[in-house]
Amino acid sequence: MTNDIKIRVLNIDYHRNGIGGAPFHAIVFRDSGELGSVKLAVVSDQAAHVAVLDIAKLVDCDVEFGSNSWRGDQYEPGLRRAIRRRERQIEKEALGGKEA
Repeated sequence: MTNDIKIRVLNIDYHRNGIGGAPFHAIVFRDSGELGSVKLAVVSDQAAHVAVLDIAKLVDCDVEFGSNSWRGDQYEPGLRRAIRRRERQIEKEALGGKEA
């Protein structure tokens, strides 16, 4: 599916997931559209491994499929672009603000 939903990243960080788990990026973002809200994405390094949950529903302990389940494949392109931008920003900061 090529439906690329517009997102605005509010926070992003990389988690190494201990010493043996698969690392992932945690991204808090706001999406556009009629069902837009603030969501949390867990994005694995492996393609097609994206989980998206609505934060307000999580506050109410709602993790049910069909209620707080979102199409990770629709969010994945924008989320991976955000990860690449963040990685470039980190590299630039490591170089003291200079381009690589």
